[in-house]
Amino acid sequence: MTETTSASPAAPCAVTVDVVLPCLDEAEALPWVLGRIPDGWRAVVVDNGSSDGSPDVARALGATVVHEPRRGFGAACHAGLLASEAEFVCFCDCDASLDPAELVRYVGEVASGAADLVLGRRRPQGLGAWPLHARAGNLALARMLRQRTGLRLRDLGPLRAARREALLGLALTDRRSGYPLQMVVRAADAGWRVAEHDVAYRPRTGKSKVTGTWRGTWHAVHDMRQVLAEPPVAARATAVVR
Repeated sequence: MTETTSASPAAPCAVTVDVVLPCLDEAEALPWVLGRIPDGWRAVVVDNGSSDGSPDVARALGATVVHEPRRGFGAACHAGLLASEAEFVCFCDCDASLDPAELVRYVGEVASGAADLVLGRRRPQGLGAWPLHARAGNLALARMLRQRTGLRLRDLGPLRAARREALLGLALTDRRSGYPLQMVVRAADAGWRVAEHDVAYRPRTGKSKVTGTWRGTWHAVHDMRQVLAEPPVAARATAVVR
């Protein structure tokens, strides 16, 4: 189990939760991120080839460490999903831009049956939190997602929660930047109820691998456009955004 600081929020004890944290050179951010994991939840840090000692830092702080040698955000996220054992699985970036404590509300919403997938809509806090080119790419993808699925989402952010077995049932195949979008698309095709809530988005700790550069953003948008072009893998049903 993850060791947490006294500042960590209390969490419902009636459910089991794993928080998947894809990690690539995040040694500086890990202490704060892991310190914000709710009490009783397990942090699953998926190392994607770090060279700064991130796995050792995570392990020393009580996290479960999984190694995924295949580079790619989706590869790391899916390795964490496969390694998870809890009823509920959450995803959060490992760069201190998002607060894992926000996930308590998300898990509660899924556990109560109010939603099947809950996402965080990023609201930038301070200069440099979310570059304009990254916001523009996200906005364009949100519009394309609406055309493809009918979902009126305003963000495709990485902070999210759902039931583990249901996520595995989506049979996600993308192992690059398209993974988060593919999760939403396939959830919509399966008729999941999708909810979205505002969440503070802070300047990340360390160097961005994707949204901090035009090239990274372009590659992410390219991967996601490919996901949107995929045919439905299940019977289409109405999805509700709350």
